Amino acid sequence: MSALWIANIEVTDEETYMKYVAISSEAVAAFGGVFLARAGRHKQLEGNDRARNVVARFPTFEDAVNCYNSPRYQEALKFSSVSSKRDLVVVEEVE
Repeated sequence: MSALWIANIEVTDEETYMKYVAISSEAVAAFGGVFLARAGRHKQLEGNDRARNVVARFPTFEDAVNCYNSPRYQEALKFSSVSSKRDLVVVEEVE
């Protein structure tokens, strides 16, 4: 079954964060991931608002988790950790 990455992000350093975006995009694609939403228009209805919201779909739950744990994505996280505050969850889709 396919799975989604759902991320809510507050970018604190745009220039450094864009380095994360470039590297992480490669990692996501390498695991069959595609972006469904990426910082588009949003309306926060509950909880804490963060201006950047990202959703990516992967072929399987395992692909989504393996992407996160991959060396390339871990390299990208070095830029994200110093340039943003974020939450990321992997959710398996329903049939």
